[in-house]
Amino acid sequence: MEHAKLLPAYLVQRYHGWNATIFQDNKSWYKRLANEGQHPRAMVISCCDSRVHVTSIFGADQGEFFIHRNIANLVPGYSPDGEQHGTSAAIEYAVTALKVAHVIILGHSSCGGVKGCHDMCSGAAPELEKTSSFVGRWMDILRPGYDRIKDLPEDERIPALEKEAVLTSLDNLMTFPFVRSAVESGELSLHGLWTDIGEGTLECYDPRQGHFAPL
Repeated sequence: MEHAKLLPAYLVQRYHGWNATIFQDNKSWYKRLANEGQHPRAMVISCCDSRVHVTSIFGADQGEFFIHRNIANLVPGYSPDGEQHGTSAAIEYAVTALKVAHVIILGHSSCGGVKGCHDMCSGAAPELEKTSSFVGRWMDILRPGYDRIKDLPEDERIPALEKEAVLTSLDNLMTFPFVRSAVESGELSLHGLWTDIGEGTLECYDPRQGHFAPL
């Protein structure tokens, strides 16, 4: 592995600082997590965007959330084709092995992946149309959402598409037989959230009203 490098010095320093303070102050808790395994209450599927900090938003402790991150917090449809599916594998593990009580889809403002989907679908990003584009093929999941918002005023399209990413993921979750079974038996509930990273606000999808509302 000659291409691998040593960790940057500033990260090494941060690790030693964490180990000497937070870890030492909570050593028994970390030991318990290691010995007893994880028992998270919820799975959160959020974007890879570095500005989205799930544990900070909810003040979560270590071991509380099973977190999966990907481009634009998308869930693909159920596709048991024998290929490699990272997001689907994470969902399967959370629902069937960890028995989480909630799956939360967390979208956010200023999402680069969603903007890329908008540009691709509107013909402004031909590079994403290439079969070699991993981002483009991943964002194909959101094409139906683009069709639903494409006639909105221009300044409303991308924020609306960010929320369509959440709704598309909620719909796709229900294509997984083990998710549908757990939801219908009352063992699992699904939730759609969208956060404005600049304002610190959080909105929740209300299926009764058919729209997102501030918490």
